[in-house]
Amino acid sequence: MNYKIKLEIFEGPLDLLLYLVKKDHLNIYDIPIAKVTDQYLQYLNLMQMLDLNIAGEFLVMAATLMQIKSKMLLPAEPSLNPEEEQQDPREELVRRLLEYEKFKEIAEELHKREIDQREVFKRPKVELAKEITEGKEEKYFEASIFDLINAFSRALKDIPKETFYEVIKDEFTVEEKVHDLLHLLLVAPSVKLSELFGKAKNKLEVIVTFLAILELIRMKEIVCFQKELFQDIEIMRNKNNITPYEHRDEEGPDQGQQPEAGPD
Repeated sequence: MNYKIKLEIFEGPLDLLLYLVKKDHLNIYDIPIAKVTDQYLQYLNLMQMLDLNIAGEFLVMAATLMQIKSKMLLPAEPSLNPEEEQQDPREELVRRLLEYEKFKEIAEELHKREIDQREVFKRPKVELAKEITEGKEEKYFEASIFDLINAFSRALKDIPKETFYEVIKDEFTVEEKVHDLLHLLLVAPSVKLSELFGKAKNKLEVIVTFLAILELIRMKEIVCFQKELFQDIEIMRNKNNITPYEHRDEEGPDQGQQPEAGPD
């Protein structure tokens, strides 16, 4: 299988680090650097295995983490001044993470205000399809690319070890999976990612299903969300990208107009 996909939804390496810290409820001021470095490299390996378009800054951060990890494994250098405090090798990384988190929160708040402002003077909305939950409003969190990779990683771990070494016929393609997923979402309003991976026959189908989901995200055909942070991910059609049937042929030729007769 040779399928390369480029995504515009990739956050940077600091986003991945913040994700790892929050996912395991770690203390950002006292990051267990060995654990975080190992998890970061695992995510990087999965991204490379999927042949995703990874920016060089991810590799630079990997080298930085390994350098910090090695410094923390070394014994502290003896100081001439006993009262002089040794600098924590993680100090600069923590400063960058806190600064980045602050700017990210500000950006999210400005984006929210922009959306609220757009709602002030807006044409009446055309009634769309019913929401996933009827009768009550629920809060949803949009799943990030790292949430998706985390779910993909769990799915691979659930596959029995012996299936990794089986010679499997290449019977799945990304294009076919894209079609199958869109057809599935015509029947069900949303589908859990764990159910899709659970129905996969082998490792290859899990990989192809995941690539098909990324392709549909790139095409803006689906959105991924969670009812709670770091919980099960669901996918649904992107309502903003669904063309209502009655508007598809608005610019087409007038059906009542008869074609001109040609010369006999």
